Amino acid sequence: MGIEDVIVGGLVFKGKKESSNEDKPKVKTKAKKATYIRGLHGSGAAKMKAEIRTKRANRHKK
Repeated sequence: MGIEDVIVGGLVFKGKKESSNEDKPKVKTKAKKATYIRGLHGSGAAKMKAEIRTKRANRHKK
């Protein structure tokens, strides 16, 4: 592609590639995120965060 071609025709950017698995849609779940937030994955910080959440939730219960 020469400079003259670019000046006359302009730049053409390729679009998004066609996906080959259009027939089966992806299943989006929040399972991994939920286990991470609840502290079930073993992280100390997530466990502390989950503990703080439960304490805050139980604050106004009688």
